[in-house]
Amino acid sequence: MPVPFIDIKRFEPGFLDKWNSKVQEMSANAQFIGGAEVTSLETRLAEHTETKYAISCANGTDALQIALRALGVGKGDKVLLPDSTFWATYECVVNVGADPVTVDANEVDLQMDFDTFCQAVEKYKPKAAILVHLYGWGSSKILDFRRFCKDKNVLLLEDGAQCFGVKYKGESIYKDVLISTTSFYPAKVLGAAGDGGAVFTNDEGLANMSRQLANHGRTSHYGHGSVGWNSRLDSLQAAFLNLSLDHIDARLESRRSIAKRYQEELPKLGINVIKAPEGYTENGYCNANIFSLEERPRLEAHLKEKGIGFGIIYPGAMSDQPGAKGCEKFGDKDIARKICASILNLPLYAYMKEDELQEVLSAVKSFNK
Repeated sequence: MPVPFIDIKRFEPGFLDKWNSKVQEMSANAQFIGGAEVTSLETRLAEHTETKYAISCANGTDALQIALRALGVGKGDKVLLPDSTFWATYECVVNVGADPVTVDANEVDLQMDFDTFCQAVEKYKPKAAILVHLYGWGSSKILDFRRFCKDKNVLLLEDGAQCFGVKYKGESIYKDVLISTTSFYPAKVLGAAGDGGAVFTNDEGLANMSRQLANHGRTSHYGHGSVGWNSRLDSLQAAFLNLSLDHIDARLESRRSIAKRYQEELPKLGINVIKAPEGYTENGYCNANIFSLEERPRLEAHLKEKGIGFGIIYPGAMSDQPGAKGCEKFGDKDIARKICASILNLPLYAYMKEDELQEVLSAVKSFNK
C-alpha cells in the first residue's frame, strides 16, 4: 500500500461543507480584503501564541522581511542565521539589503549551535540574528540565545515557520519573543488554502511598524509613513485558517501521537530518530532521522520501491546554494552540511492511519534485514 509523505486532504467531517458555504457567503458579499475574518484570525493567533500582537501577511517569507524591516535592519547590517534552514531565511536578509552570515548547526537538536553563534557575534558584531525553530521544536539553548542577544544588543528574530503549536516549559514558544514569524503554507501544522503568514510580537512599536509595512506603509488610506508593499492576507485565506483553528488541538494531538510512535518504534530498528530537546512539547510537524552517508541513498531507493513517501528537510546547507555564492560562513565543523547529507523524514501528517504507519515501519524494517 503506497503511503504519501504528506496528505493535506485529511479534513475533519463537515469541514469542506463549512468551507464551501463560507466561500459562497463571502463571495456573494464581496468580502475579499480585510474585514471580520482577518480581525478574528489575528485575535485568535495572538491568543494561541500567547503574544500581545499578531499581524497577518501574505506569506511566511514576507513575514520575515517585514520583521527585519520593523527592527530597522537594512543596508550594511550584518545578520547571523543558521546554515541549516529553508532558503527564505537567507533570502529575506538579502532582500532587505543586509549582509547574511551563516552559522553552523549542532548534531544533537539539529538547530543553530549556540557556542558557535556566540563566537560569531563576537567576530561580526551583527545588528540582528535569526533563530530558526526547525522540525517542530526549537533549540535546547533557546533561553541562552535570548539572554545572550539581549546582553549583546543583538536584535533577535525567531523564524517559527515550523513551530506553530510548540510549547516550551508549558508555554507557547512564541510567548517571550522580541519578534517572531510563522508561515501558513498549506503543508504546515496550521495551513491555509494557499499562501499566508504572520508576525508575532509583544512590542507595540514593532507591531505598528509591521502592520504598516504589510499594507503599503499606510498610516491612513492615502497616507504613507514608510515604503512598504502589499502583503495583506486576503479574507478567504483568513476564513480558511479560522475554520482550521477550530480543529487545531485535534490536529496537533494526531501529529504528536504519530511522532511519538516513530520515536518508540524506530530505535528498535536501529534508527537514530531525533527527539525534541527536554522541556519541549513538539507539534508533530516533522519526523527527523539521521542515517550514515552510505545508508541514506540506499534507504531512499528502498522506500521508492515500496511506495513510501519521504522528505529530505533540507538537502543542502545555505552556504552551498548557488544563490549564496560569496556569502560569509562561520563554523569549521561543517555540521549543517553533514546533517543535510544524512537526514531523512518519514511520512507524518494529521490523521495518519494506523495501517499507513505500519506500512512505513514495515518498509523500514525490511530495509534493515
